[in-house]
Amino acid sequence: MDFDFTQQIILEDERVQLTPMKREDVEELKNVALQDPSIFRYSLSQITDALSVQHYVENALAERENKFRYPFVLFDKQQNKFAGSTSMAAISNKDKRLEIGWTWLGPSFQRSGLNRHCKYLLLQYAFEQLEFERVELKTDERNMQSRTAIANIGGQQEGIFRSHSLMPDGHRRNTVYFSILKNEWPLVKQKLIR
Repeated sequence: MDFDFTQQIILEDERVQLTPMKREDVEELKNVALQDPSIFRYSLSQITDALSVQHYVENALAERENKFRYPFVLFDKQQNKFAGSTSMAAISNKDKRLEIGWTWLGPSFQRSGLNRHCKYLLLQYAFEQLEFERVELKTDERNMQSRTAIANIGGQQEGIFRSHSLMPDGHRRNTVYFSILKNEWPLVKQKLIR
């Protein structure tokens, strides 16, 4: 099945609901994004105030319209609150691959298990619904929390792209690439379920 950017994709389990980002989500995302500036320390997006949250949402929606990125908002069912955002992007129907990323969570949702639920739902969609062959994940080399989380869910580190991206503060980021392949999904799935 091909990925369709016009489809309203809703993914959920008992813990989290992922819904397509929309302009009306700005206020809820502001409440999460502005709690702690360190959320975006390793992000290519600089979010520091209400206007930058609005710009973030507008940019994400433009990237969906341009068929590059499909952004979601995350709703934590346990806390009954919006928790942050994540995306599927760099989608190639021809090559049957996509990237999961652009993930950020408010401080109270980090290390709570919420991100594992999100990744499970996104990977399940990619491998079981779309029947894609490859999912890519990447992060800043300095972001050990993210690197550990990706490895813990079964991501295989493939390499480090040196001086890969320009950060908002002028730093040249080294980007660590990970992947999960379709034939690895059954084991990754069991690990995530446990």
